[in-house]
Amino acid sequence: MKPDTLAPGIHRVYARIGDRDLFEGIWPIPHGVLLNSYVVQGTEKTAFIDLVKDWEGAVGAVEQQMSDLGLSFKDIDYLVLNHMEPDHTGSLAQLCKQNPNIEILCTKKAVPLVEAFYGITEQVRSVASKDTVDLGGKTLVFEETPNIHWPETMMTYVPEDGVLFSCDAFGSFGQYEHCFDDELTSGEWELLIPETERYYANIVSSFSQFVLRGIQKLAGLDIRMVAPSHGIVWRKDPARIIELYKTLAENMNGPAEAEVTFVWSSMYGNTAALVPIIKKTLEDEGLTVRMHEVPKEHASFVLASAWRTSGLVIGMPTYEYRMFPPMYHILDILERSHVNNRKVMRFGSFGWSGGAQKQFDPFVESLKWDCVGVVEYQGAPTEDDKAKAIGTAKELARSVKHWSRKKTAE
Repeated sequence: MKPDTLAPGIHRVYARIGDRDLFEGIWPIPHGVLLNSYVVQGTEKTAFIDLVKDWEGAVGAVEQQMSDLGLSFKDIDYLVLNHMEPDHTGSLAQLCKQNPNIEILCTKKAVPLVEAFYGITEQVRSVASKDTVDLGGKTLVFEETPNIHWPETMMTYVPEDGVLFSCDAFGSFGQYEHCFDDELTSGEWELLIPETERYYANIVSSFSQFVLRGIQKLAGLDIRMVAPSHGIVWRKDPARIIELYKTLAENMNGPAEAEVTFVWSSMYGNTAALVPIIKKTLEDEGLTVRMHEVPKEHASFVLASAWRTSGLVIGMPTYEYRMFPPMYHILDILERSHVNNRKVMRFGSFGWSGGAQKQFDPFVESLKWDCVGVVEYQGAPTEDDKAKAIGTAKELARSVKHWSRKKTAE
């Protein structure tokens, strides 16, 4: 791997992480992920923006690319920590041993985290919005963007080149052979957009109100390039990723796309019996239906679908007087991520007694869902149950189409 040049004196040094581990210990990364750091060289000083952790040889990869630039960590004057999460700070203690004179720049809220995570108290300076550091021909301008996605988060901007170092914001899952948006192949684009949406839903979605506020704060900047710490660098069309994040943030409270996420579980086939009937009804009404069977499919992919769609179908049986446990986990994830204001229907079988609905109702209330109907039955579904499911699915389709983003914009 070789460093990538964003502008004279500004370079990306990065690592490719495979699919072995779960991101944040939760989310699968079947296409891997990139860890991006950046070097900004002025005529007088050099800054390093966001670190990597020693994950699959990431530190060594970054050091080799710095060597290609004729640099080592001993040559760095300033270390900018936009965000304290360990995938961006994990090698901090190692770096400070190599270069005890380096000055760490971070927000006031990050200072105690530097000590808590790494026991470092010396050479740490807090910065605030609009503070600057002159490197000689290159200026670092800091903008606090709290809760995107930790409270201490900030972004760093170089006005001379219009480069915004956004850390986790505007990032994505996936590995890409090319650094820049104007270099990507059609295959890379086919991966990038879905993996950006899944990354947003998994990592950032809970903080969507702060994303919208952060984008507003950035509106006055002449952003000619967006350089996140995961994913590609946007140099041809940086507005595209900013607009995509704005759209994704707005999905929290809806309306979202005129599509339906269909999540279902079944123990012995009685709940599953209605799945093809409901799916066909929705598709006959002209809706795209995104199918997910749990627990066979990870919650990461369910959440990504639910985040983009205005409609939800939840199918699960009662299990020992309560909700089927894998579906409870899914609903807990949706609640934590604030998948609000969806149009919803629920169906499912029970044996000797119901009970799933009693656990489902609090989620409906908490997330302000509009539940258009419930089809619950003992044992196998009857013809009346099937007819009711078709009618409820048609009502869901009408509600989704009426309330979706496209319809609302008309």
